[in-house]
Amino acid sequence: MKKFVFSLTVLLTAFAFGTKAQHQEHGGEVTTYPPKVLFTKQLPADLKKDEAKVVLVRFAPGEVSNAHRHPMATVGYVLEGEIESTFEGEKHVYKQGEVFWEEPGGLHNQTRNLSKTKEAKLVVFFVGSEGSPVLIPEKAKK
Repeated sequence: MKKFVFSLTVLLTAFAFGTKAQHQEHGGEVTTYPPKVLFTKQLPADLKKDEAKVVLVRFAPGEVSNAHRHPMATVGYVLEGEIESTFEGEKHVYKQGEVFWEEPGGLHNQTRNLSKTKEAKLVVFFVGSEGSPVLIPEKAKK
């Protein structure tokens, strides 16, 4: 497991210096730009039913995502900009160069790009069951 965590840390650092990022807003999606999976790898035998995915996430200026859940463990790295993330009801502001963690299955109430003029870009690493989607839109309450 230590080897896996070290490998994930190396991947996070490597992709943080040359990648761009993610989700969509209308028609059941979460943000304006559709997710773009950048990397998927089958994990070692002791994690044989798991995989890692690296996704580039982009938020348009001022964009606010719809509520959603990530069924996989999530590590995010802010490449550019500043976002406000509300996860399980708690708000956090993340700036360029900062990293965050989200537990699998938790409610991601929204993410908001704090700039009205510039995109926010994230590299997000997901680790979980092979074939899992990176996000599941939360159904709107009627």
